[in-house]
Amino acid sequence: MHSFPIEYYVLANIQMLGPVLGYFSGRPILARVRDQLGQLYRYTGLVPRRADGSFNVNLLRPGEWIVEPGLVYALEENRRDQSR
Repeated sequence: MHSFPIEYYVLANIQMLGPVLGYFSGRPILARVRDQLGQLYRYTGLVPRRADGSFNVNLLRPGEWIVEPGLVYALEENRRDQSR
């Protein structure tokens, strides 16, 4: 079991890229997002939850991160958006 706080697994201050794939909990699911360092991530699914409703971060694969309200995005290795 991981001993890091949940915030360790959550991407914050992201730029939402597109296109919109759908909606979850009233928020858009974007195909891609970019973090404040310019790294790109692609949508891969929903984060598994424990019986108590908390995120089960033990089931995240290497390079996967959570975007609220529970979306999983995987790092697109060696790819940075050059349009900045």
